[in-house]
Amino acid sequence: MSYQKFYTGFLNANKHKQHYACHSHYFWPDCTRDALLEYWDDSATYVDEKWGYFFETLVPELQHRISDILNTGAPEQIVFAPNTHELLYRIMSCIDSSVPYKVVSTDSEFHSFQRQASRMQEQGTIELITVPTKPFDTFSSRFMAAIAEHNPELVFFSQVFFNSGYVVDDVADIVNSVANDDTLVVVDGYHGFMAKPTNLKAIAHRAFYLSGSYKYAQAGEGACFAHVPTGCDLRPVYTGWFAEFGELDKPREAGGKESVPYSLDGMRFAGATMDFTALYRLRAVLRMFEQNDISVETVNDHVMGMQRIFLDKLAEYNHPLLNEENLVVRDASKRGHFLTFELEDADVTKQLALTLKSHHILTDFRGNRLRFGFGLYHTADYIDLAALSKMV
Repeated sequence: MSYQKFYTGFLNANKHKQHYACHSHYFWPDCTRDALLEYWDDSATYVDEKWGYFFETLVPELQHRISDILNTGAPEQIVFAPNTHELLYRIMSCIDSSVPYKVVSTDSEFHSFQRQASRMQEQGTIELITVPTKPFDTFSSRFMAAIAEHNPELVFFSQVFFNSGYVVDDVADIVNSVANDDTLVVVDGYHGFMAKPTNLKAIAHRAFYLSGSYKYAQAGEGACFAHVPTGCDLRPVYTGWFAEFGELDKPREAGGKESVPYSLDGMRFAGATMDFTALYRLRAVLRMFEQNDISVETVNDHVMGMQRIFLDKLAEYNHPLLNEENLVVRDASKRGHFLTFELEDADVTKQLALTLKSHHILTDFRGNRLRFGFGLYHTADYIDLAALSKMV
């Protein structure tokens, strides 16, 4: 089945181009354009009362939809923010930093975490223990061993690693291996949400799960979220007025221990005023999926099929760099929604990406790794690699 009818705006704006960077910026479905105007109309209708309207209608609907997709069983524990970095730092602000604390993570985390953690280590706020993801077949056991050895205050790792596409399929085992109940566990699910079928039921009480709409949820930037563990009563130092939205009409307490009120659910990790346009787009996409019986399983099956078609076509050209031998993750069952080719060095990778771009084949790269992402708007006919014959 072709899903291109849902993406006519972006496809028409990019005619004669092949877009293989949906793991970065997905094409937006046409329904998101109407959602932008709906946000404007609702703002005009409700004006200053729009915040109450959003929290009574938009937010609960999205909480339920996301909770259902992830099978958390706790929609009230979903909280929104403009980006995941804000949510990450809010979680970290719950940890007593009067003395340096330990963080166990990996060498393959996205910049939102890696930059923040590196700066905090530089400052002496944290001791960062970094576990290499490769070799992949022993990653989980090595990571769990590091957690057990160091007994950290924070554990942070990705469901799907951004620089390889490797899928950690035993997320629940890792989370449940953390013996210290006081250790905060955060899973970066950005490359998993709406791409790989995900069931958080077994860890909904234990782990934070971060993701958003920029990639596979197809609604663009500005709509990120966290699932906050059920029963969590942490009080983030980095906090905003949305975290007590339902309490604003009550008198303020003047100082004293724990005089600052927090919501009793996931909203205790909310920030402050944000543009809700992206949430309107996200709602439109999730409604469109529901109306057309498009599940995460449907998306995953389609994308993995497109990857196989791409690799079969690629093999016809015997390209010295773009071939299955150079795939970072060769096992399709362990791979997210993009193919990552590991090349000789960063310069070679950048030059190849630029050459592909000159032939209207759009990819992206990180260091010496070139990434090809696939989405619902790809078809077998869309994938045309004939330009490779001119590049060998």
